Amino acid sequence: MTAFSALKPKKVLFIATRQIGDVLVTTPLILRARELWPDAEFHFLGYRGKLDMLKGNPEITQTIETSDRPKLKEYLSLFFRLFQRYDLAMVTQPSDRVYFYSLIAAHQRVGVLGGHPQGLTEEDKAKKSKSDKQNAWKKAISLHTVDVDYFAQHVITEKLRLLEVFCLNPLELFKKPISVTAPAYDPITPSIAAQLHSPYVVVHPGPLTAYKRWPLTYWQTLLTWITKQGWQVVLSASPAMQDLRLNQDILSLLDEEIHKHVVNTAGLLTIPQAGALIRGAIAYVGVDTSITHLAAACNTPTIALFGPTPPTNFGPWPNGFIGAQPYQLRARSQTVGNVTILQGPGECVPCRKAGCEDRASSNSECLNLLEPNQVIAALQAATNT
Repeated sequence: MTAFSALKPKKVLFIATRQIGDVLVTTPLILRARELWPDAEFHFLGYRGKLDMLKGNPEITQTIETSDRPKLKEYLSLFFRLFQRYDLAMVTQPSDRVYFYSLIAAHQRVGVLGGHPQGLTEEDKAKKSKSDKQNAWKKAISLHTVDVDYFAQHVITEKLRLLEVFCLNPLELFKKPISVTAPAYDPITPSIAAQLHSPYVVVHPGPLTAYKRWPLTYWQTLLTWITKQGWQVVLSASPAMQDLRLNQDILSLLDEEIHKHVVNTAGLLTIPQAGALIRGAIAYVGVDTSITHLAAACNTPTIALFGPTPPTNFGPWPNGFIGAQPYQLRARSQTVGNVTILQGPGECVPCRKAGCEDRASSNSECLNLLEPNQVIAALQAATNT
């Protein structure tokens, strides 16, 4: 049982130094913290270029950016900027560096600890023992810690549990609606806005890593079906070369007539602009990536294609859900609120590996077996067609 802390911080630093999706999933934590400490000042530390998900967030007074690989000069600058300015740091990732930042910045801290394999083999026990030893110093400097569980615990729940130590009844954290705060939107670039015609469906094919990709020909089938409903398709993608190329590869497979009804916004929109685009869509279809979490946060009907990733850990949160876990670990199709998660078949699903070969460039058979008809059926249900 976690000991209760009556700490009433005046200044709190939230730290999330990973991808934009990792920043977005801290927003329910920020909202609950605001309920606990209505007069506190909240700051947020994250990687440069990854904090757009917080644009316009009314709870955050200041954002602080740092490089993902700072040099000595930047470390020193950050040290003097942060040194003991905060009463409390919320460490939302388990990395050593983030804990060092929290130690420099705050008098007290709560944090997430890295998980370890679940199992009873001698190898599992050895890995658990090693993980526990590596985490010992983090526990020693923290008021409260939460273990990661990549299969049974949702990442939103993981973050909210950081507040357990400040609640007389921690279960109350999950007894009212929990929502993710989307960034304030920016107007869509006029040249793109002029091409949009309602109704349209936003489609985001590009994940951060190859093992989360859905086959090209499946996208061709899906886009063809969407346009034949009389809907426009708006393709989305990050500015990364691999994502730009993926969208071009999909477009190259389309018939000329279908191509006319597709707008490619790849690399042309900021995160706040992407939010504005998604808010205007009748539905969104995407892979396991941060923009899919943004779509769910925008309250747009969201269809997420999941392969190796456990939806119980990182499925897009259905806004307004009450409870600690929206999803089942394995289900070919499950809909909660505005989110539908689709998974391919197989007893190994989800494995949480980097594809079938456990490397970033691997394919995932479960996604290869997730057929377009399953996605089309989910899209029909989401749009009541």
